Amino acid sequence: MRKTRAVSTDWRSEIERSGYYPGLVTDAVAAALGSESADAFVVHHEATFDPAMEMRRHITVLLLTATRLVVCHTDEHPATEGADRPQASTTTDAIRLDNIQSVALTRVVTDPANHVAGTLPAELVLNISLSVNWGAVAHVDLEPAACADETCEADHGYTGAITAEPLTLRVSQAADGPEAVATMLNFASVLAEAASG
Repeated sequence: MRKTRAVSTDWRSEIERSGYYPGLVTDAVAAALGSESADAFVVHHEATFDPAMEMRRHITVLLLTATRLVVCHTDEHPATEGADRPQASTTTDAIRLDNIQSVALTRVVTDPANHVAGTLPAELVLNISLSVNWGAVAHVDLEPAACADETCEADHGYTGAITAEPLTLRVSQAADGPEAVATMLNFASVLAEAASG
């Protein structure tokens, strides 16, 4: 029997519930969304530690509309010399659905031999590959260029390929709760269907 879970339909209340600069994040998302409504969304609030072992928080909001994938990412920055108050930077991007090359979802299941169909996985990793380099992060693979003449000793420079880094989000029941996993499952399903059409 398939277990169903309720998935929130209000991205504003999920941003508010995260407690992470809700006014700032809501303004940025609303501006990027414009007059469109979200068919599905994910709000992912996460804490990381920098090399100085200071906690840094960030939030990523993904919204799927009829025409676009809207990505909003907000980071906080501590007070620095000359700036006595912390700051936050928010980046939004609206990506046309035809720029989505693939949607990959990895499911991690505990005790797979006893897994019951329809039960939520312990963890999910969503990878969205785009034909545009949305985050200015890419892999560059270079190798020496050669010509067809096997005896040629000339320097032909380099040849290579640049591939965009995928957009990746990870949620787990242990860290984020079952509702976050259910929301990510729903979002990935709706996004994969929209991107294939």
